[in-house]
Amino acid sequence: MPTISTIIPVYNGEKTIRETIESVLNQTWCDFELIVINDGSEDSTLDIISTISDSRIKVFSYPNAGLAASRNRGIFHASGEYIAFLDADDLWTPNKLEAQWRALQENPQAAVAYSWTDCIDESGQFLRRGSHITVNGDAYSKLLLIDFLENGSSVLIRRQAIDAVGGFDNSLNPAEDWDLWLKLAARYHFVAVASPQILYRISTDSMSTNVWKMEAACLQVIERAFAVAPNELQHLKKHSIGNIYKYLTFKSLEGFPQRKKAGAGIKFFWGAVRCDADLLWSRVLLKVLVKIVAIALLPPQQSQALFAKFQKLFYTTTILGFLKLDPDSLS
Repeated sequence: MPTISTIIPVYNGEKTIRETIESVLNQTWCDFELIVINDGSEDSTLDIISTISDSRIKVFSYPNAGLAASRNRGIFHASGEYIAFLDADDLWTPNKLEAQWRALQENPQAAVAYSWTDCIDESGQFLRRGSHITVNGDAYSKLLLIDFLENGSSVLIRRQAIDAVGGFDNSLNPAEDWDLWLKLAARYHFVAVASPQILYRISTDSMSTNVWKMEAACLQVIERAFAVAPNELQHLKKHSIGNIYKYLTFKSLEGFPQRKKAGAGIKFFWGAVRCDADLLWSRVLLKVLVKIVAIALLPPQQSQALFAKFQKLFYTTTILGFLKLDPDSLS
C-alpha cells in the first residue's frame, strides 16, 4: 500500500496534463500512487495519459461532475495514509511531497501540511509570487478570515482527517477548498512548509476568473462557517466578508482590460468598503481607483501595456496590505 495517494481531477486538460503528471512522477518522494480522475474529457486527455508509462498511475473515467465530485471520487479510490490533490493545470516542485510528509512526521498533532504558492501564466512562465503566509498550529481563526492556502494543489492531508470531516461539498464550487480547510482547521492543527512548492496556473478561461460565481460560493462558505464558529470568533465575520470583496476586487481586474471589469471592480470595492470603511482613507484606494479608471477610459491595448509594467508590483504589494489577516488585532 502506498504512503501517499495523489489525486488529479482532469476535464479536457490536453494542454497541461502531461506536464502536471510529470511534476508528480519527478518527485523526490517515490512511495505514492497517482490517481487520475477523468471527469468526462472530450479532447485527447486520455490519449496523452496513455502514453505515459508508470505503474503508479491509475486512471478512472466518469461522466462530467465537476472538480469537487472528482476529488471525492479520487478519495474513494485512494489507498494511501496521506492524500494530496493536484489540479490538472498546476505543477509541483520536485520536493513538495517529501517536504510536506516530513513536516507532518515532525508535527504529529497536525493533520494538514501546506506549502506556499507562486503563480505562472498559460505558458508556464513565472507571473507573480503568492501570498506566502505561514501559519502553524491552530489555523482556524485565520482561515475564517481568508483562505491563505490559496488553492487546492497546496496540501497533504492525513486520510483519517478527511474521512472524519467528510470530503468536499459539491455545491460550493469554486469555494469547496476553503470549506474543507475550515472543517479540518476546526478539529486539527496545520503545519506550513515555508517554500513556494506549488506553481498555480492562471489562465483566461480558468474557473477562478468567474468572479460572480466565486462571490456567491464564498459568501455561502462564510455563512456556514460562522453558523458553527464559537462566540468569541463571531466578530471576525464582517472582516471575512470584507476580505472576500477585497480579493474579488483584484480578481475582477486581472487579465486583459475590459470595461465590464471596471464595473465589477467598483461593485466589489464598494462591498469591501461597507465592511471596512478605513479603505476610504488608505493608499490602496488610490491604486485600485487608478486601475479601474484606466480600464474604463483607456483603449484596451493601451491600458494593457500600462498594467504590464506594474502588474506584479500592483498585486503583490497591494493585496497583502489590503487584507486583514490577524484575528488578534480585530478583537
